[in-house]
Amino acid sequence: MKKEIQIPKVENIQVVAASEWDKDFLAKSWNVYVINNREDIIESVLVLSRGNKKDRKTSNLRHGLGDLPPHTGAKVELITEEVFGYTNEYMVTFFAEGKLFDRTYVFNPQSISEEKAVFIDLMGQDCVIAE
Repeated sequence: MKKEIQIPKVENIQVVAASEWDKDFLAKSWNVYVINNREDIIESVLVLSRGNKKDRKTSNLRHGLGDLPPHTGAKVELITEEVFGYTNEYMVTFFAEGKLFDRTYVFNPQSISEEKAVFIDLMGQDCVIAE
């Protein structure tokens, strides 16, 4: 029966962290985004985020992003520098092509930094890409 279950491979979806100016706090902060680089809409996008570091864990946060049109991004959450030393996981689940897709993206400890950022056209700025 397990052989009959087909899990589709997630492609052309990215989770990125972008450093942006926060006008409320008058400082730069990091925000996490889900980017849909597919040619079709992804529906009912859900993101679960959590972090862990040896014997410490963050809370599990759940975010409902709704539908995400092709070649767009949606902000998931603010990520604070206090958890950059943690392994930060983002579990992205969505519907497309009449199927359920699911993938976990990971920011390894200390991987979020200006030095590790690369330019993302869709975002129009430098971002750190989750694995």
